[in-house]
Amino acid sequence: MTRTMFAAVLLAGTYALAAAGPGAAPYAKVGSDCSLGGKKLHGKVKVVEHFPDFKVKVVEHFPDLKVKFVEHFPDSCGEWQLVEHFPDFTIQYVSHFPDFEIQKVSHFPGVP
Repeated sequence: MTRTMFAAVLLAGTYALAAAGPGAAPYAKVGSDCSLGGKKLHGKVKVVEHFPDFKVKVVEHFPDLKVKFVEHFPDSCGEWQLVEHFPDFTIQYVSHFPDFEIQKVSHFPGVP
């Protein structure tokens, strides 16, 4: 590969990341500290249709995060309490191009 070709590939990759925009997390994975983009992934969550903090896809196998929906005290990794007011973060359910994938579980939430 010549220097010119390498520079073109590098520039194209940089442009693709910049085009994703701030807050976008292309191909991001949930960290071992249960956070993504500096936000902890437990707490009070509001489902929205537009301008979410995270776009989420629900899957049956190989999730980035196992989520348990709780009624009270969502203090541990992967525990989410659905609320309408004062959320810690917002999500939008999508079919394509999610920031991360979740699996709904009854036991043992968190990073697999």
